[in-house]
Amino acid sequence: MPMDGSGRGGRMVEIPRPPVIERAVAVRVVLSQETPDEADESLQELRELARTAGADIVCTFEQHRSSPDPATYIGGGKLESIKAAIEELDVETVLFDADLGAAQGVKLEKALGVKVVDRTQLILDIFAARAQTREGRMQVELAQLQYLLPRLVGRGSIMRQQGGIGVRGPGEQKLEVDRRVIRGRITRLKAELEEVRKHRRVQRDRRVAQGVPTVALVGYTNAGKSSLLNALTGADALAEDKLFATLDPLVRRCALPGGGEALFADTVGFVRRLPHTLVAAFRATLEAVNEADLLLVVLDASHPAMDEHLRTVRSVLEEIGAAAIPFVKVYNKSDLLEEGVREGLASDRAPHAIVSALKGDGLRGLLELTQDQLRRGRTRLRLRVPQDRAAVLSQLHARARILDIRYEGNDVLVDAEVESGAAGRFSEWADPGAGKTP
Repeated sequence: MPMDGSGRGGRMVEIPRPPVIERAVAVRVVLSQETPDEADESLQELRELARTAGADIVCTFEQHRSSPDPATYIGGGKLESIKAAIEELDVETVLFDADLGAAQGVKLEKALGVKVVDRTQLILDIFAARAQTREGRMQVELAQLQYLLPRLVGRGSIMRQQGGIGVRGPGEQKLEVDRRVIRGRITRLKAELEEVRKHRRVQRDRRVAQGVPTVALVGYTNAGKSSLLNALTGADALAEDKLFATLDPLVRRCALPGGGEALFADTVGFVRRLPHTLVAAFRATLEAVNEADLLLVVLDASHPAMDEHLRTVRSVLEEIGAAAIPFVKVYNKSDLLEEGVREGLASDRAPHAIVSALKGDGLRGLLELTQDQLRRGRTRLRLRVPQDRAAVLSQLHARARILDIRYEGNDVLVDAEVESGAAGRFSEWADPGAGKTP
C-alpha cells in the first residue's frame, strides 16, 4: 500500500515513531466470495496497522475457505503450521485479519501459547496509544471496555504475562475487573461523553449564530486530510506516515476567496470494517462530520485501491447518519499521478477538485469550489424586522445563518442566508431599500 501522510503540505508536527516491540505472525482467511485484490488489499492494510502498533510481521499465513472454522477460525492443519512458525521464528503475537469470537480467541490462545489479537483489538490498541486529549482517551476506553466485556472469561492470561499490543491503555488495567464494575464504568463514560456532546452543540449553535459554516475533512486513513488542512489553513495538525495519525478533531478558520470564512475540521480517518464499538464510542467526535455544512471527501488519488476506499468512506458516512450532507471529492496527491489518470479524474461529473497538498497545486480552486457549494441551495436575504417580532427573530436564528445583525431605531436589520425553499416565509420582512442580495 503506497503510504504518504508525512506532512505533504503545511507544517508537520514530528513525533518519534515507536520502536518495533513485538515479532508477529499475520493470519487471514480468504473467503470464497472475495476477489484476490480484495484479499491482498485487506492483508496489506493489516500489515500497516501492525506497523503503526509497533509490530514486525515476520510471517504471513493465508487459508482459502468457504467459511471460517466455528471453533478456531482456521483449520487444524493451518493451526499446526502457525504453531511451528511461532516456535521457529520466536513469535510473540498472532494477528488475525478478522474479528474473532470470544470462544475462538480462547481456543486459539490455548492452542498457540501466545497472544492472539484480532483486527478490532489491534485498531483499539492503536487508538489507545495515540489518543492525546481527555475526550479522546475517554472514547478509546469506552470502546475497549465494550470490546472486553463479552470476552472476560478465559482470555487474558497470556496477555497479562506479556503486555504490549492488545492490552495498552485502559484495557491493561481492566482485564481482571469484574463485569459489574466494568458496566458501571461504561455507564459513567457514556454520561461524561454526553456532556461533551452537549458542549459541542452549544459551540455549534454559537457558530451558526455567527454565520460561520463548517467544512469537515473526511476520508480513508492516511489519505492526506491533515496535510490538506495544514496547506489550506496553516494549521499544525500532525501529518504522519501512519494509520490514524489524527484521533482528536482539530478545527481551524480559513478565509474563502470570495470573502467570508469557514471552519475546517480534520477528523479521524476511516478504514474498512471500522469497529462498531469505535463508531459508537467516537460519536462525540464524529458529530463534527454530522453537523458539517459540507464534506470534503479526501482521497489518495495515487492509491490503486482508491475506489474501494471511497466505498468504505461512503459506508461509514451512512453508518453515522451523514450520507445526505453535500460533499466534494478531493483527489489528493496529484503530483504522483500520470497524465492519463489525471484526465480520467477530471471527467468526474460530481463536484471535485484535483490537488496536491505537498505542492500546493489546486488549493485555490478547491476553496472556490468549497465556497460555491456552501452557497448552493441557499438564498441571501437582507431583512428589517421590528424588535417586538420576537418569533420572527427566533425563527431566523433557528433556520438561517446570520451573517450580520444591527439595530436601527425600533428595527433589527439582519443579513442572513437561508435555504432557498424557506426564503419565502421571510419575504414579508425584506428590507425595501436593499431587497435580496445575490
